[in-house]
Amino acid sequence: MLEIIESGGWLMIPLFACSIIAIAIIAERFWSLQTKRIAPPELMTQIWQWLRFKQVDDNRIKTLQANSPLGRILAAGLINRNHSREITRESIEDIGRHVTLSLERNLNTLGTIAAISPLLGLLGTVFGMIKVFTVITTEGVGNPETLASGISVALITTATGLIVAIPSLIFYRYFRGKISSLVVDMEQEAMKLIEILHGDREFNIDEELDK
Repeated sequence: MLEIIESGGWLMIPLFACSIIAIAIIAERFWSLQTKRIAPPELMTQIWQWLRFKQVDDNRIKTLQANSPLGRILAAGLINRNHSREITRESIEDIGRHVTLSLERNLNTLGTIAAISPLLGLLGTVFGMIKVFTVITTEGVGNPETLASGISVALITTATGLIVAIPSLIFYRYFRGKISSLVVDMEQEAMKLIEILHGDREFNIDEELDK
């Protein structure tokens, strides 16, 4: 492995750094974006029990905020439960925007790595070919070792750039889809809470929680 890195030239250093950063981001996002950590399914049932028995207080709201991103959103609704439906919705939407941004943390970095890694590999290819043609110009084609050195730089950096970029792009797209799905689920839970707090019709919590 060390020989391959040395053969690829100095551009292997940023490519290697990109690979380490990408692996760290992918591992962190897999851990952080688990559904049970983002939107625990039991939260709405718990909140319904609090509301039913008039147990909503500051301590429970703080506990809810610390529970999960969905908990932060629902806590915003509970804080404004005595205000109008519009104010409750706006407070939930405001917190929802912040939560969405937090879910997307580090994804721009992963997307950037997916974009620049092939370019770094291409730059290595250019440097390698420049080296080859420089040797041909000065020494002719009689020194195959020198020619092979330039060609190896071109091929190794290109391959490394693609090896880093392809998984990075795959996981970037995967996490984007995962976040979109989680946001939709949290929006549905928030709408259920609004209906519980401000519903104009009789609200069947059991039916809604089963959806």
